[in-house]
Amino acid sequence: MVSFRKKKEKKEDPKTEKKDEKPAPKAAPAKPPQLDDIPELIEIMLNEKGEKSAAATKRIYELCDVGHKQNRVPMVCSGKYDVLTPLAQCLTQESGDGRHLACLALNNLSIPTENKRVMALGPASKDVIGGLCKVIAEDKQESYLCCICLMNLSFLEASITSILEHSPISDGASPIPPLENPNSLLRVLEKLLTNSPAVPRTGSGKSEGVRWACGLIKNLAKSEKNAALFGKTEIPKCVVENIRATTAPPSRWTSNSLEDFSLFVILNLAQWPVSKEALMKAGAIDVIKPIMAEGDLQGLKATMACAFLEAPWAAFPDGGTPAAKSVSELMTNIVEKKGKDGQYAYGVFKLYTATKAYRDLAISAAKSDGSETKNLAVPSAVALNLQIVSDLVLAALDDAEGGTKYVPDAMSAEYAVGAIEAMLPSILQPGEPPRKSVQSEKACGEIAQMLVAYSDLAGTSSTAKASARNTSEKIKTASGTGRPVLEISHDLWTQYRKREGQPLDQFISQERGIEVDESGPLDFLPCVSSNSSSSCVIA
Repeated sequence: MVSFRKKKEKKEDPKTEKKDEKPAPKAAPAKPPQLDDIPELIEIMLNEKGEKSAAATKRIYELCDVGHKQNRVPMVCSGKYDVLTPLAQCLTQESGDGRHLACLALNNLSIPTENKRVMALGPASKDVIGGLCKVIAEDKQESYLCCICLMNLSFLEASITSILEHSPISDGASPIPPLENPNSLLRVLEKLLTNSPAVPRTGSGKSEGVRWACGLIKNLAKSEKNAALFGKTEIPKCVVENIRATTAPPSRWTSNSLEDFSLFVILNLAQWPVSKEALMKAGAIDVIKPIMAEGDLQGLKATMACAFLEAPWAAFPDGGTPAAKSVSELMTNIVEKKGKDGQYAYGVFKLYTATKAYRDLAISAAKSDGSETKNLAVPSAVALNLQIVSDLVLAALDDAEGGTKYVPDAMSAEYAVGAIEAMLPSILQPGEPPRKSVQSEKACGEIAQMLVAYSDLAGTSSTAKASARNTSEKIKTASGTGRPVLEISHDLWTQYRKREGQPLDQFISQERGIEVDESGPLDFLPCVSSNSSSSCVIA
């Protein structure tokens, strides 16, 4: 039993007895920072060091944290404040607190699209990119945060070449190309990847740095110019090794995982001739080939990468049917600006990437055996390629009526023509039994004329011109005989043009014979009226 006895009160020693004192006032709670506080906070960050500077940086971070997203654009784009220069300066501090808070603030500020242009291309871009690169180079704890910030900025397509061109030099020194400068972002990222353990411990600072560095490289590799630089480093070999070393099956790879990023890097580098050779030397085909059988998102990326890397047709599972289906569906998603469960939405890939993959699949199938292209030459896919080419032609002709919700680029149209050319043996396959067909004659004439119109467009490459004219001639020659794939493809293409309100006579051949009578050619000379009466005197 516990007793609760009152303790005897101790008598106060008169000598030590305290006088009545007023209780100390409680510290007033710090008021939340306001945008109006920014000039004062910047002054402290620029002129103070240690705790005072870190405290001011913390207030800047609080102004743009997840609870104050509305402040992010005004802080960077209003023209009232220059928060980027002091934050970049904080990245060079030895104090971990100030540096860490500056990284967090820059990450938050790099998210809005409006801010990306200012941060990556504006007056403070050199300081921002230079500060982030320096932290990564020094292998600080915040390296992964700097990689994430640079990755955020690299979602602005206009910035990706300038970001990778970062190559710091001493004041007054001559510029040094990124490949020759060990302090360039290119070489810093290469060092980060090559110095990482073969299998970095998940969640460690090193593994996070490598992971987000691969995310940054994924975005930067979308540019052919950047891909040429990456192809001359050890980075292609490193990302292939990341896939080779993983123990997780592709079905378990999450979005933004190291494996997901690495496969994306392989895909983006593979589509450019200037960098795909490095991947082939690293054995990329053998490493990613098994992933194609997984289907789903990782299977799609592996399929397109294998097509770019010139994998033999036998490497594609099930006679290439899944490959043809997944890439043609991706093309459709992009053109129609839509997404589908289990597939990437249209904004993830460029149309030229998807059309190039389809063309390379068709070329691989054609090299194996012309009849192998039958799995690719399904009418819906053929019609889609025709649509891409004709939409570009109509967009280029000022007098053409009608429009389209997606105007293809010149590269996409060139790859679509290349795909049609490679699939011709299957597209022009005669029906059984052979028959005469007016529909076939119309389809051949219209498609051939459209390809000629495409070849005559200004800016069409010499390769594309030759491909289009060769394809046009072969299709013309096939006119008159029933060809089911061609006829159905033409019908689908015509239905699309009707829906879009495009002129259906745009590609009808105008080649007609010239009638004559005893007076001479009719409807030919400018002096002949529509009723064939002539005002000219024929001597």
